[in-house]
Formats: sequence, structure tokens, C-alpha cells
Amino acid sequence: MTKKIIIAGPRGKMGAEAVQMVDKEPSYDLIACIDRKNGGKSIKDIQDTNGLPALDVPIFENPETCFQEMDADVFVDLTVPGAGFEHTKLALLYGIRPVVGTSGFSDDQLAALQDLSMTHGTGCIIAPNFAVGAVLMMQFAKTAAKYLPDVEIIEKHHDQKLDAPSGTAVKTAAMMQENRENKQQGHPDEKETLDGARGAETDGIHIHSVRLPGLVAHQEVLFGSPGQGLTIKHDSYNRASFMEGVKLCIRKVEDLDRLVYGLENILD
Repeated sequence: MTKKIIIAGPRGKMGAEAVQMVDKEPSYDLIACIDRKNGGKSIKDIQDTNGLPALDVPIFENPETCFQEMDADVFVDLTVPGAGFEHTKLALLYGIRPVVGTSGFSDDQLAALQDLSMTHGTGCIIAPNFAVGAVLMMQFAKTAAKYLPDVEIIEKHHDQKLDAPSGTAVKTAAMMQENRENKQQGHPDEKETLDGARGAETDGIHIHSVRLPGLVAHQEVLFGSPGQGLTIKHDSYNRASFMEGVKLCIRKVEDLDRLVYGLENILD
């Protein structure tokens, strides 16, 4: 059965990759896009943006109008936190199942979306990272934290990313905290001679964010213990690495009646 899909953010690098993926997938039908700059146009009108295919697919500037007029099964959001939150709320209100790759939502925003999803019985998946390898990296780190509690995270992304630390880093730390008690790391008299030198800190886990052109999405989880070290690392070299995860979420979200946060929660 063909799944009718709306994508928000087609001009972005992730959004453009998703448009191409949906166009190539025989069981998917891209019926509309949401973009704040190109309302009233179609994908073929902006096809030069990131190599989009020449599709006669309408673009809506107003997401509510899009959800009212288009009979969609799944909504894929690959925008920014502020817009992504509002888009996801509206999709749930209109009974369209969201698959959200936008990171940077606050705990209050996630709680509000969880309540809305349960109230309407509409499935929703929010994935800080769609790369299956990244999800495995997080799960391995969770296991390792039980035995090696001294740990720091270095996450590296392109210089256009708006949130720091990344949603993947925050999710990794939260998963490790399930197996690790709060532990303050480093020397008790440690002082930063430059503010921020030790990065952000949660439950004693330091998180360091790198933003540079040429990067895509990379993370290292470094564990230390007397006489040994363990590094768990994942690299996404291009955005095609995320598309299998997007397809998995599109397939799984129709079986859900609540919000699921994290790709690891739908892996078989």
C-alpha cells in the first residue's frame, strides 16, 4: 500500500535527501512539502536547490493549510527546533503521523508532544539521529557505562547546525545515566582558565561540541579507567546514511499510538 508523505524542509540538506529518497521509493508518494520561502510553488520550481528532482509536488508556506488540504499518512520534519515543534503539534492535531529528525527540543516540548500524541492516539517518532550505526553506538555506550563510569563525549557537526550539544550527544548521555551513577570527573580542584574549556556537563559527563565546515555528523564516546581506554565512534560521511532510518520510521510509525523518542526503541 502506498504511503502518502509530506516533507517539511525540502531546501535543507537533510530535507533534499529525503525528497530524493521518497521519490525513488515505489511504495511512497510525496504529495506536498512545507517551506517558509516557497509557498505556492512546486518542487520542480526550486529543483536547482540541492539537486531536487523535478517533481510536480505543491509547496505550502502555511503548515496548517497543508495539513487541512492534503490527505497524508506520514509527515516528515527535517527543519529547526522552533518550526519543527509547531509542525509536529499541528500534524498530531490533524491525525497525521510525524517522523521528526529535528533535534534540540526541550524536555517541556517533548512532554507536550507526548501528551498530544497519547490524547489523539496518533503515533509519532522523534529521532535525534536516523543513522542505525549511531543508534548502535549509543546502545554500546550505555552498556559500557555500567563498567566504565569515567566518560566524556565529543560530538562534531557541520557549522550550520543550530543546537549544541547535538540531540545525539544528549540522548547518549541520558542512556548512559541509566547505567551510571552521577560521578564528578577530573581533579576536584580543576579550574577552567578559559570558560567552557571542559565543555558542557550533565551528571558529571562532559560533552564537547565541534562545529566546522566539511563535517556532517560524528561522535566519539571516550571511556577511561586505570591502565585502559575504550572509544566508541560513529561517523556519517553523507546524509544518505540517515535515509534507512527515515524509511524504518515511516514503516513503524503507523503501528504506534504514542510518541517514541529514539530510533533504538523501534529496532527489532
